[in-house]
Amino acid sequence: MRKETSTNALNEKKMIDSCGMSSSLAVIGGRWKPAILCRLSYGTMRYGELKKDIEGISERMLVAQLRELEKDQIITRMVFPEVPPRVEYQLTDLGRTMKTMLSTMSDWGNMYRNHINQSQKELAETTID
Repeated sequence: MRKETSTNALNEKKMIDSCGMSSSLAVIGGRWKPAILCRLSYGTMRYGELKKDIEGISERMLVAQLRELEKDQIITRMVFPEVPPRVEYQLTDLGRTMKTMLSTMSDWGNMYRNHINQSQKELAETTID
């Protein structure tokens, strides 16, 4: 964790305060948050379901990312007083406003990946000849 008064932290804050895209990426950026948001965009999920569904994420990282998304008011955590305890996560109203953006980003990412794969395939074919 870095100091809030470091040059890096101050520059990041300036970017987030002045650029909507930076602000968005500060909330959804990282390796695991898009995967979490993608799954929650389809509906409420239990912690265990998220853990099982997101291959490769550690429990520590899942908990940390869920806490950050909750702090940013993108998801809500519901604890049910049962034995064993049941915890569910869902998008907040604010989080649901991200669906169109996330869908558009996913579409662009798929298009980009296909473009790059095709370019690499064509490059490989030309170097073989």
